Amino acid sequence: MPALVLLGAQWGDEGKGKATDLLGGSVDYVVRYQGGNNAGHTVVVGDQKYALHLLPSGILSPGCTPVIGNGVVVDPSVLLSELSGLNERGVDTSKLMISGNAHIITPYNVTVDKVTERFLGKRKIGTTGRGIGPTYADKINRVGIRVQDLYDESILTQKVEAALDVKNQVLTKLYNRRAIAVEQVVEELLGYADKLAPYLADTVLVLNQALEEDKVVLFEGGQGTLLDIDHGTYPFVTSSNPTAGGACTGAGVGPTKISRVIGILKAYTTRVGAGPFPTELFDEDGEALRRIGGERGVTTGRDRRCGWFDAVIARYATRVNGLTDFFLTKLDVLTGWEQIPVCVAYEIDGRRVEELPYSQTDFHHAKPVYEMLPGWSEDISKAKSFSDLPKNAQAYVKALEEMSGAPISAIGVGPGRDETIEINSFL
Repeated sequence: MPALVLLGAQWGDEGKGKATDLLGGSVDYVVRYQGGNNAGHTVVVGDQKYALHLLPSGILSPGCTPVIGNGVVVDPSVLLSELSGLNERGVDTSKLMISGNAHIITPYNVTVDKVTERFLGKRKIGTTGRGIGPTYADKINRVGIRVQDLYDESILTQKVEAALDVKNQVLTKLYNRRAIAVEQVVEELLGYADKLAPYLADTVLVLNQALEEDKVVLFEGGQGTLLDIDHGTYPFVTSSNPTAGGACTGAGVGPTKISRVIGILKAYTTRVGAGPFPTELFDEDGEALRRIGGERGVTTGRDRRCGWFDAVIARYATRVNGLTDFFLTKLDVLTGWEQIPVCVAYEIDGRRVEELPYSQTDFHHAKPVYEMLPGWSEDISKAKSFSDLPKNAQAYVKALEEMSGAPISAIGVGPGRDETIEINSFL
């Protein structure tokens, strides 16, 4: 049962799209199991760059079936727009499957997300404003709209009415906004039904049957470990479980069927949105990482906050996900530094702490303890094997591997599909 989970080991934006795309030609199914169009993956194929937000990266690999699982929240307009854009560029999207149990991001979810974030002011979380959190809240409150509801107008109307009973009270009386008409929302959502129908499937059945037939299934997480609603830097997190356990609930596949868990790890650290970030840089080094690494959010368009590699976070990701391997990305960005600091521990109130503190207060006050590693100046973008890397680059990779607690099986030395050093096969 060759099922693999591929996820972010930091705060997201680690290069998961490239990793998934690299494996896409060797797997039969690629499955998004959580999140929505708050995720962003950039995939470079030849001279073509693709920015994906909701679709699994495997959609760019001929012969691979892309799947949107039940744990994903779907904005129909975004999904159809993304499909249309790929079709216009000659990408075959006809094999896409969407779970009927995936929840729909409604127009009122987006409205609530935006007005709430504005209302919070300085206390805002830094959401993408795309309605993700409110949709997951509706799901937990059992007033959510699922994809399958688009095919029963009576049920859809009842559910929209139930959701807006409360939301309109909040919008009008708390935020001084106009109430949203039930009929308008129902009409808009019904308009997507025929367009989504060809993709609708019982994805839980499909995926389990595929695994029974020894097909290779890759589960692709959005965001990253430190943004997990349970295991991330709460409350500055996403509204779902990007960690490995989320693949089981978000796709309907049992944990005994997962054979490998791959963590995507950037050679430094970035973060989008608010929240603690111990190694964040506010100097020329931080600006250089941002510029050289092209650190701008695919989905948000916001500059990413940049900092040095944090081994404490990497060890934590290894533990909570049960990581078997790492894919180290963007090693090439560090070319040119004489010395490269790596955070090996934190100092909290005069104490040295080598594991991620469970206390939110302690993490907010954590100061990085750095170990300096020698840098390199040689261009590594043409390296095809580990031995092609400069000695100092090799030493940097080995040090990160030892500190992080799992073997580094692949290294990204550039943005292109072919600019990857494969040390151990993931399959």
